[in-house]
Amino acid sequence: MTDTHYAVHSIESAPEQSRPALLGLKQRFGLVPNLAATMAESPTLVNNFVAALMGFSGGTFTPGERQVLLLTNAVTNQSAWAVAFHSTAALGEGVTADAVAAIRDGRLPAEPKLAALSRFTRSLIESRGHVRGKALDAFLAAGFTRAQVLEVIAGLAVSVMANYAGNVAPPPLEAPFQAQVWAAK
Repeated sequence: MTDTHYAVHSIESAPEQSRPALLGLKQRFGLVPNLAATMAESPTLVNNFVAALMGFSGGTFTPGERQVLLLTNAVTNQSAWAVAFHSTAALGEGVTADAVAAIRDGRLPAEPKLAALSRFTRSLIESRGHVRGKALDAFLAAGFTRAQVLEVIAGLAVSVMANYAGNVAPPPLEAPFQAQVWAAK
């Protein structure tokens, strides 16, 4: 059996080239999430992840919409650590508990705009980017722009790095996210 245990690095124990990314996360968010600390084993991965995350965070979606997108990705990719993290973050950004629960259960939120965002995001993953028809039409009809269609792809890129790393090298879930622990059905 292959060992999938990876160290959860501190800034000090991380490879030298990974330290600036971890320091940036700590300065921006007040902590280095265990997932990023695990990703630090690969400077290439953690540096690209942090750069993509910061770029996506500066986009046009509201903080709550970003979390709906990232949570949908985490559920669709069955990344337990990321689901717990983004559930906690979504609630902190004002996304309703009902909307978070719906996404965690693989359903759409009741709020039409969030439902369109979640449906479109999930459709992009499931179709490997070949989205046409209802999901795209509903996304645009909900008030999102054509530019935001492409911005969703930036969010997917961030999620692929995090979700896949979390699935390959699952980090321990931190105490602040324990209330949102999740397992794939």
